[in-house]
Amino acid sequence: MKWLMKSEPDVFSIDTLKKDKTTWWEGVRNYQARNFMMNDMKVGDEVLFYHSNAEPSGIAGLARVSKAAEADKLQFDKKSEYYDEKATKEKPRWFCVQVEFVEKFPEVISLAELHKNEKLAEMMVLKKGQRLSVQPVSDKHFEVVKKMGK
Repeated sequence: MKWLMKSEPDVFSIDTLKKDKTTWWEGVRNYQARNFMMNDMKVGDEVLFYHSNAEPSGIAGLARVSKAAEADKLQFDKKSEYYDEKATKEKPRWFCVQVEFVEKFPEVISLAELHKNEKLAEMMVLKKGQRLSVQPVSDKHFEVVKKMGK
């Protein structure tokens, strides 16, 4: 499968992933996004890395799922903004996958550019009100975006 994962670049950017090589996609606190990571994402799945709340917002590059979902350690850290008092080590509530850097695009493919490409009209990230930080992407849409990034 293919995915789109959003991150605010001032929190974690494609440049940070390039430098760090891998990261756990921690801090996701939406059940649907969690379920995608926990149940559907597999090692080797390709990812569009999306910069949200940026100027411009858009797809900054490519990543790949490098480790299957594990319990998000931040849910147990009382000092973390992602702490969840209802989560226990025996019964965690939140999970995350590890992703690895693949490629940074020469330019961010802006949301406006994505909207202009009629081949992407049905892409989930372009739908009104779509705020999900982890979402599936069709093979067709993934390939169109990948070509736009070259």
